[in-house]
Amino acid sequence: MASGSKKGQHPRKRFYRARAHSNPLSDSQFPVPVSPAHMDWSDHFPAFFKSNITAAPVKKENLNGTCSEWSKAKGVEGDSKCSSASIIDVSVRKAEGLEICKKIQAFGDEEPKVHFADIGCGFGGLLVKLSPMFPNTLMVGMELRDKVSEYVKDRIIALRKENPGQFQNISIIRTNAMKYLQNYFQKGQLQKMFFLFPDPHFKERNHRRRIISIALLAEYAHVMALGGILYTVTDVEELGEWMKSCLEAHPLFEEVPLKKQEADPVVGLLKCATEEGQKVERNGGKTFYSVYCRVLASSAGA
Repeated sequence: MASGSKKGQHPRKRFYRARAHSNPLSDSQFPVPVSPAHMDWSDHFPAFFKSNITAAPVKKENLNGTCSEWSKAKGVEGDSKCSSASIIDVSVRKAEGLEICKKIQAFGDEEPKVHFADIGCGFGGLLVKLSPMFPNTLMVGMELRDKVSEYVKDRIIALRKENPGQFQNISIIRTNAMKYLQNYFQKGQLQKMFFLFPDPHFKERNHRRRIISIALLAEYAHVMALGGILYTVTDVEELGEWMKSCLEAHPLFEEVPLKKQEADPVVGLLKCATEEGQKVERNGGKTFYSVYCRVLASSAGA
């Protein structure tokens, strides 16, 4: 168990020291599935998968061990360490049997799929807020920083223990979404994507590292369903204008009308759900957000 988390307690950030940002263009080493078909989500969301109802309890310390068998069976690239293969303390599964059955019934025979992705999820504040709002929707945070992703993992474990049957629909993966997004999600799979307070990369030579760009929007459009919503927010006005201009220029995205934005309960979370957003709010700072819909190329601008 991580040093910042004791049994029955939430992890404390001071034990998970990390840099504010990481270089997304560096060659970090972590397991990546060969394709979405090779990604096993059952360890992330055991309450939604039949095979995990009667799974034998395991100790939490095993969750960060090797996953060579899983890698061989599923064709995962990278070394034998699988830091994000599972975040679940399976010892709570039997106590939640009824809730598990209810969640499985909600999907019928269809295998559950992740439909929300929080890219650069930070400390997981948005996931925690969204979980009770969409209890039957699987959502995952993708974070590049190892200590931060470890914190989110321990936070979710603590929330599940503290609230049996709840927070079963959120999880965390340490990965580089700029490089490997299509290794995790099929074409048209995601209904919502979030880019909240991303690294602004102020220097012009580093603009290629920005998480929103014309080239990357093509990648995001591929994994988003038609009608899916992409949300961005930042406290840096220049970055807000940059992201909005990229979205405006892309033929597969169209701004959601203001009335629909006002009716969307998720929009209200953009400014304050994350720890970064709360910090901006405390300091009286401004935020700049965009809400865009995934459309067919022929309908954009119509």
